[in-house]
Order: sequence, then structure tokens, then C-alpha cells
Amino acid sequence: MPELASLPSGVCGIDEAGRGPLAGSVVAAAVILDPDKPIPGLNDSKKLTARRREQLAKLIREQALAWAVAEASAAEIDAINILQASFLAMQRAVAALKIQPVAAVVDGNRCPKLAMPVSAVVKGDGKIAAIAAASILAKTVRDTEMQALHATYPQYGFDRHMGYPTAAHLAALKLHGVCPQHRKSYAPVAALLAQPELFSA
Repeated sequence: MPELASLPSGVCGIDEAGRGPLAGSVVAAAVILDPDKPIPGLNDSKKLTARRREQLAKLIREQALAWAVAEASAAEIDAINILQASFLAMQRAVAALKIQPVAAVVDGNRCPKLAMPVSAVVKGDGKIAAIAAASILAKTVRDTEMQALHATYPQYGFDRHMGYPTAAHLAALKLHGVCPQHRKSYAPVAALLAQPELFSA
């Protein structure tokens, strides 16, 4: 696995998890890595197994100079759209860092408004170590939240698909209807709310 690029001292990496799911929050993380404590094996969280993500998340929390995780709720996503909700979660994560970064680099092609200079890197979670670290923290925290949501709403199978629009999730939606944690602005959920008779079992 190639070693990912390091950021200059004091620059944080930012990424989010959960833009595509039909349910749950979108979660963002901000990480300032310690140049003297590189963490081997960092990569885009989607390219890692769940077990490896958990192992790396523990190392990131122990060795990073600063890290923070924040979220925007399903209701906030519905109110302001997923892009703006992702930016809101990123802003909250950066604000929660115990060290304020001198600059920030975010995964993707658009940037949230921050108090410091911020730039975007497409597929940055596979190129820059601090962004990969942020992607791992965001993903592990969101997955844990979806496991907890499964305990409340076991009929949807959130522990398996994490809220993504899999065939099983769509079938559960048709059978059980919408729960309070579903994103009502997302097309499959909006269609069910608009014409529930089409989706009855």
C-alpha cells in the first residue's frame, strides 16, 4: 500500500461519511496528525475492512495532535440539503478541535466556509494521510451510530446496510414505512411519504 502524503504542520484533514444513505446523520471528522508519529496503513476508509478501520481509529485518537467528530442530523439534511449539511458537520468538527488549524484540506471538490484557508482535493482520502484519518473516524463513528439505531428500529436492518439504499433497505421501507431517522427529502423516502399506497406490502 503506498504511503499517503503528509500535510504541513498544523493543517487539518477533513472528510465526511454518510452522504448517500436514506437514514441517519451525516458525520464529519477533522484531524491534525503528528508529523513525528506517522500512522502506517492509513487509506480511504472504504478500502479498509471494518476491523482495520476500528484499529486505525484507535491509533488516530491516541496519536493525532488533535481530532474531532461532529454531525448534522437527518432533520438538518432535510432542511438545508445534504451538501450544506455535510459542510455544517465539517464546520462543527473543525470548531471542536482542541488546536485550531492554520489551514484545512477537505476531501472532494467543494469546500465549507471556515475561519482558516481551506482547499479541496478530489479523492483526497486516498492521497493525503490526514484526510484518510478523518474518513476513518467519520466512518467508524457513523457505523457505530447506525448500529445503535438498529437497536431502536431493528426492522430496517441498519446494522447491515448502514442506511444505504440497498434492496433489503428499500424492501423494509415498503413494508414498515418511514421512521423518524429517515431523510424525508431523499427520493425513495419522499415517494413513500407522497404515495404510501404504492408501497404497501
